[in-house]
Amino acid sequence: MLEQKLRVGIQEKPSSIGQWIILSLQHVFAMFGATVLVPLITGLDVGVALVASGIGTLIYIACTKGKVPVYLGSSFAYMTTITLAVENTGGFESAYLGLMVVGIIYVLVAGLIYLLGSTWIKKLLPPVVIGPMIIIIGMTLAPVAVSNIGLDGSGTWKEPLVAFITFISVVLFSIKGKGFFKIVPFLLAILVGYIASMLVGIVDYSLFGNVSFFQIPNFHIIGTNNYNFDFSQLLVFAPLAFVTISEHIGDHVVLGEVTGEDFITDPGLHKTLLGDGLATFVSGAIGGPANTTYGENTGVVAITKVGSVWVIGLAAIFAISLGFFGYIQAFITSIPWAVIGGMTVILYGLIASNGVKVLIKDHTDLGKMKNLVVVSTMLVLGLGNASIQLSTSASLSGMSLAAIVGILLNLGLSYLDNQK
Repeated sequence: MLEQKLRVGIQEKPSSIGQWIILSLQHVFAMFGATVLVPLITGLDVGVALVASGIGTLIYIACTKGKVPVYLGSSFAYMTTITLAVENTGGFESAYLGLMVVGIIYVLVAGLIYLLGSTWIKKLLPPVVIGPMIIIIGMTLAPVAVSNIGLDGSGTWKEPLVAFITFISVVLFSIKGKGFFKIVPFLLAILVGYIASMLVGIVDYSLFGNVSFFQIPNFHIIGTNNYNFDFSQLLVFAPLAFVTISEHIGDHVVLGEVTGEDFITDPGLHKTLLGDGLATFVSGAIGGPANTTYGENTGVVAITKVGSVWVIGLAAIFAISLGFFGYIQAFITSIPWAVIGGMTVILYGLIASNGVKVLIKDHTDLGKMKNLVVVSTMLVLGLGNASIQLSTSASLSGMSLAAIVGILLNLGLSYLDNQK
């Protein structure tokens, strides 16, 4: 293993305290734009999201015994389900509960992997099911992005202009950016879009009026209030857990390629899933979004050639601290929807494109009728928001229905193929 590390040139520890701090700040900048974008889009508290990402990362480090240099930030995969849960129930309580259930599913899957191995996951969730599921996640909120940029007939010329400037900034930084700048396109685009918003006069400065330097985030601790839960919303969240579990595995394989390690074997997939699941559970319990491993921070490891858990741990502490700075929270909250819309146009498209990439990478043969039936059925049910009423208070709809039908269809058609 030492030979592997020398071959890929990855340091396990920073060489000095100064390097330790600088590298940790780079990880903070790398995760910041995407981590705060999720609460901005869904309406969750920005400060809580930052604190939850830091706490979640420390939980992950503890569960993996400090062997994996991974940072956990806000997951884009659950933005649609959070938004739909809020629309259906008029509050965030059921969304918090749904995210906690996702964390529990992670923990249960981790236990099964420890006992049975991981081959059953590949059979249950092959790329032909995962690909269209990711496409549905990305495309479901496309109308929201169009509304935010003012191209639905509402607003003035200012919103589309700011959205375009933000959009083109993301594109240019992603394509033309060099080194670290290429890793933080969302953060840089937010700054460019915010300046453009100031110039055209659509920034609400009143949000800075009653802000203090130190400000406790708006935590929502489950169990401390009389929340009105809609348990039917759990049917929306639960199937997505298996999709993000597949993404979790992929992220750790990529990080292993960067560092020359095999994290699926050591510390083991069951431990990495346990850390990820507990992090999401805790985040939901305090009113934050789901956590997930961040490719942006893997990019920092690849560029800096330092794969240190100590660096990641300090970055987590910095993130927790940022969650308590009132002016940072006020600045983020004051970002106009046009800026967010400009980013989500490409963000939702990127998420959907990743689903297509999953199918391409697997060489999924859509000329084969079995695969074509699974993919097309899932896309129609998911994007058409199909619904099955299970009871007076519970229903399967949209993404969750598409996921379950896709899994069952694939298993059933695969069985028929094997009987030939």
